Amino acid sequence: MTPQEQSLATRAICARAPIIPVLVLDDVACAPALAKALVAGGLPALEVTLRTAAALDAIRAMADVEGGIVGAGTLLTPADIRAAKDAGATFGVSPGATPRLVAAAAEIGLPLLPGAATASEVMALWEQGYDMLKFFPAEAAGGVAALKSIGAPIPQVGFCPTGGITTENAASYLALPNVICAGGSWVAPKAKITAGDWAGITALARAAAALRR
Repeated sequence: MTPQEQSLATRAICARAPIIPVLVLDDVACAPALAKALVAGGLPALEVTLRTAAALDAIRAMADVEGGIVGAGTLLTPADIRAAKDAGATFGVSPGATPRLVAAAAEIGLPLLPGAATASEVMALWEQGYDMLKFFPAEAAGGVAALKSIGAPIPQVGFCPTGGITTENAASYLALPNVICAGGSWVAPKAKITAGDWAGITALARAAAALRR
């Protein structure tokens, strides 16, 4: 799978809704209900981060949820790429990009949304054929102003900013012409997941889905 094919796939996924929920799950038992709640609220693309022991099983549990598009985040190594694909992930997200990581994504055929935070990193990935990237860590890397500045000389690249995106600042990112969507964790707060407040999560998802791009 070429970088161009990967970016075409990830761009289409990112265009499905203005927000991709970034999920950190400790309990696989809640995964299907969480996915259903988010999809019901209008957020079909879900990023399950590989930060917990339950993450891969959660991806497996979410993979069959109707209307959902489940991906794996925090991909750091080729082994992570393989494990995510085997678990049923349909796309992958990485905080950065290394030659081994992008090569593994191409070989295994997992559409990758690689991370970049500087103009040089964006240019290096674009040179390889990636024109849909994750901007991370968004707020720490300069936020809306930085992403606007990068977009001026490199308008060919689209972004999904992640890292510090909240309900208060999401609209400012989404207003940028080079932002296709944003990643955020606020739509699935841990307290609501623990309480099984799926209606509350659906309400948060519905509000996020209504954000204008």
